[in-house]
Amino acid sequence: FKMDTTPESYLDLFPLDAIVYLTPDSENVLEDIDPDKVYVLGGLVDESIHKQLTLRRAREQSLQTARLPIREYMVKAPNARNYHSETLAINQVFDVLSTYYETRSWPAALRAGVSSGKGYVLPDTAEQ
Repeated sequence: FKMDTTPESYLDLFPLDAIVYLTPDSENVLEDIDPDKVYVLGGLVDESIHKQLTLRRAREQSLQTARLPIREYMVKAPNARNYHSETLAINQVFDVLSTYYETRSWPAALRAGVSSGKGYVLPDTAEQ
């Protein structure tokens, strides 16, 4: 993958209507990747303290938002802590997006990027 870095803000580099801010708090489900869009992947260390922060930031900047379709393709796995989180690290989101882009399969993409430690599994692995 080719990557460019710059000190400039994405707000200065791309038209607002081309930017989609990915946040687990969005009501909008990412159904497909549009090659004409720019997807912003954010990173937060502690999701309990920063709940809704990425969604608020996107709204303040008048940006479109979307979330990965975790709820649509995965189920909550029983676990001792009853822990379930849709918040992923940047590398996990990147793995999901790049796998989806290559395979056009959300189950394959989510399998690649969502670790079982998040408390979600694909339905075919829920009983294992």
